[in-house]
Amino acid sequence: MKVVVAHNRYREAIPSGENVIVDTEIAQLTAAGVDVLPFQRASDSIGDLPAVQKALLPVSPIYGRAAQRDLAELLRREKPDLIHLHNPYPLLSPWVVRTAHAHGVPVVQTVHNYRQVCASGLYFRDGHNCTDCRGKALGWPAIRHRCYRGSAAQSALMATTLAVHRSTWKSVDRYIALTGQIAAHLADYGIPDDRIVVKPNGLPDPGEPAPLGDGFLYAARLSPEKGLALLLDAWRRHPDGALGPLRIAGDGDLRPLAERAAAERDDVTYLGALDAGGMAAARRDAAVIVAVPTWNDVLPTVILEAMAAGRPVLGTDVGGIPYLLGLAGEEDLRGPAGGRDLRGPAGESDLPGPAGESATAPAGWAVRPEPEALAAALPVARAEAGSFAAAARDRYLRAFHPDVVTKQLIDVYNGLSR
Repeated sequence: MKVVVAHNRYREAIPSGENVIVDTEIAQLTAAGVDVLPFQRASDSIGDLPAVQKALLPVSPIYGRAAQRDLAELLRREKPDLIHLHNPYPLLSPWVVRTAHAHGVPVVQTVHNYRQVCASGLYFRDGHNCTDCRGKALGWPAIRHRCYRGSAAQSALMATTLAVHRSTWKSVDRYIALTGQIAAHLADYGIPDDRIVVKPNGLPDPGEPAPLGDGFLYAARLSPEKGLALLLDAWRRHPDGALGPLRIAGDGDLRPLAERAAAERDDVTYLGALDAGGMAAARRDAAVIVAVPTWNDVLPTVILEAMAAGRPVLGTDVGGIPYLLGLAGEEDLRGPAGGRDLRGPAGESDLPGPAGESATAPAGWAVRPEPEALAAALPVARAEAGSFAAAARDRYLRAFHPDVVTKQLIDVYNGLSR
């Protein structure tokens, strides 16, 4: 089987779980014998583009002319069985779907966010969850609130892109929804159930876990929706040193918040942005990984990495986190605004783990995204970390190991080929 994997890479200066997942998936598919043809563009390359391409950048989310030309050439030359699309913005554009279909090539897309409807892709603005653009022909609220990169002009362009490509998205041959919640989002958008498959991301096995370290690790992009302010509010409700160390890794707009907390308290350390080796070392030093976004985070890679390393997770009960931790209930199968129930083609038994296995012990704890709830959970997580570590590793092996998710992905490809 020959597969084109298309992805617009996010800037390397900003940690991107999606970049990690795409690289991992390419490696896993190649190891499984799939002939993978990467077709990628990088946002970091924008500064080096020729003058003509720079001039066309404002319309590239609608129609990336250079990308369509290069993709058409690749399709003619290689004649792949299908295209697997991840992020198309800004340099690829959803037009790659039309280009593929013009050459008789079906398209699979993994949905990592809510970008079919929401200009920012997050369903989050001004510190709270927001679905104001759902059901609208044009996302006027996104323009009014400057939801895309803080710019009214760029928000107008993205809202226009989403309106122009509504029929494009509805022509995708198969969608991969990372959780039942994303499946419900797609169904609410108008995608038929038989074109949606629920399949989570996976990560390579790092090997047998090291013994638990001490304290907590928070590793994320330091932006409002990732919950750093929530965590620090909860942390300050305990005396300095009462919970062991809190280490913060990452960079972003809220870096001053992390630096100030580290200056104020002896039990808080700001590690800055870490590479893969630094992150692995930080996980080994910790007993619990904290992942407390306040938006409906779809499938945080930091949680997959934690479970693979045998570290339990203290998370918020939003987005795909309850499902990741093996705590998913009926509410995880509904869209952000309480959409209709949708368990995906494989049925409810496919959601807790592979091959219809039911979850055993959960891989951590999930609490409401409120300071009081998180503050109460912190000492519980510290005391019980040792008893949850084995369950975290087991959850990874059953549901997110490459042997599991790569087979699921190839099954999706084979079903589409047939």
